[in-house]
Amino acid sequence: MIWSLRNIVFCLIVTLSFIMHFEHMSKDLMGMHVWRQTQTQSTINNFYEEDLNILNPRRNARGNGDGIFRVEFPLMQWTVALHYKIFGNSILITRVYMFIIGLITIFGMYRFLLELFQNTLLAIFGAWTFNFSPSFFYYTINPMPDNLALCFSIWGIALIFNWYRTGKIRSLYLGGLLLSIGALVKLPFILYFTVPATFLIIFLRQRNRDKKLIVHFLLSNVFIILPLAWYIRVIPSWNDNIVIKGMFNNQESIRTTLDNLVHNLIVALPELLLNYGSLLFFLSGFYFLFNRKSYRNPKFNILLVLSLSVLAYFFYELNMIGKAHDYYLFPFYPLLFAIVGYGAYCLRESKNKVLSYLTIFLLGIIPVTCYLRMQGAWNPDSPGFNKDLLVYQEDLRTAIPDESLVVAGNDQSNFIFLYYINKKGWGYSDDNLSAEILEEMISDGAEYIYTDSQIINHNPEIKHLIGELVLERSSIKIFKLNR
Repeated sequence: MIWSLRNIVFCLIVTLSFIMHFEHMSKDLMGMHVWRQTQTQSTINNFYEEDLNILNPRRNARGNGDGIFRVEFPLMQWTVALHYKIFGNSILITRVYMFIIGLITIFGMYRFLLELFQNTLLAIFGAWTFNFSPSFFYYTINPMPDNLALCFSIWGIALIFNWYRTGKIRSLYLGGLLLSIGALVKLPFILYFTVPATFLIIFLRQRNRDKKLIVHFLLSNVFIILPLAWYIRVIPSWNDNIVIKGMFNNQESIRTTLDNLVHNLIVALPELLLNYGSLLFFLSGFYFLFNRKSYRNPKFNILLVLSLSVLAYFFYELNMIGKAHDYYLFPFYPLLFAIVGYGAYCLRESKNKVLSYLTIFLLGIIPVTCYLRMQGAWNPDSPGFNKDLLVYQEDLRTAIPDESLVVAGNDQSNFIFLYYINKKGWGYSDDNLSAEILEEMISDGAEYIYTDSQIINHNPEIKHLIGELVLERSSIKIFKLNR
């Protein structure tokens, strides 16, 4: 009976998720963190159009250089580009690819919870509620490397807990490999290596420790060399990236920092990460954890160390996370939905019929609350940037030759404008483009300027550098640059 229920729920997850995402599948990039999405998608396009060498991810904001820009290891971007080689260049391919990764991640969450609790119904509840986390739901079809990192990392810890239950050494090695790939794709997920590391410490403290097992543990953790090697190589080129410096580079006041902390606790956590429909399960999970003394389970210590590691990461990056960067919180997902699944199961099995029926009602309503929260996330009338780039995209792309180097702005992200016009060159923001800077760009090969500024093309200092008007579409103008 329980296996039939599992299969029914999995079918519902796939069907409902597909239906709820379907109208957005063919849309171009828009919504929250569209700057990060356009950065990722530009890398995909450049792998496809220029160079499939996975070590050479390229961005559009490159001036007249080669555009190589190494941040996270671009496995996700590269594999999507491979699919482009087969099916053609289409944002639909990207979204479908991300959707499939999302489904694999949900099944990974189920497997992780099953290994952790050895309870199929609890694992089903956890996977179901995780699927309707508004934040996860939104990013499921958006080009974000965090999605793939989360997928590998959840499956990695699931396999390590499988080893703990079954003693299968291959699960230990495969888990270590998947954890390393997750960390390669996104550095914060290197924290998940605390799971095998904590197991190792426990075994080292045992009097009758198995030396052969310890050797296996050490060998399975050798895979951490892969992300370490990549990031040791590329981090020096990040030029004082505030992500690396974290709170050591905090420019915000204590009041702002506390405001960001409170926002993440009372807004991002219940509204975006959990879903208000799952909030009761989350709170109940903590209650039952202590009421039933579940923390005495040896596995609790493993999750406690992982939780402390992820919390340390959160506080270290709080100035960067602020109120907006919810995708930085992806490492919390397995921990959050372990508690949610546990709370939902305990309420469902409660002798109190009201709580039991309330649990069923909430499990049924969370797809609705998720949809209501995120239905406007792909709104072309409010895409998160100048919507004229979206409306007149084709005209702006075809107005000049593809190979022409351009200057484009205003764009604080340095990715959105160049992505939508599909050109390479330079960006600027806040109407900050002096004659000296523009002359240097022209000498380096800039031929045209795209601008939605009401000031730039009337600036007397650079007026002599602005040539004939090539195209005007609402707020955006294209001018020939004078050499």
